Amino acid sequence: MDPVAAKYIGAGIASIGMGLAALGVGNIFGNFLSGALRNPTAADAQFGRAFIGAALAEGLGIFAFLVAILLLFVV
Repeated sequence: MDPVAAKYIGAGIASIGMGLAALGVGNIFGNFLSGALRNPTAADAQFGRAFIGAALAEGLGIFAFLVAILLLFVV
């Protein structure tokens, strides 16, 4: 296999992580909204935890983006 083709395939596979991070953030806030509508009094206590989960999911998405960029332009 050509090394350039392998580099593009690896960057494409690393880019899957960005889409999965977006799905994760949507899942976090969707479940938070569902729980907040069921129990509005507990929503304020869980709001910070929802943002922590979203930040961790976005961090993994940014890391996947960084790996894809490194594969494309550095290696």
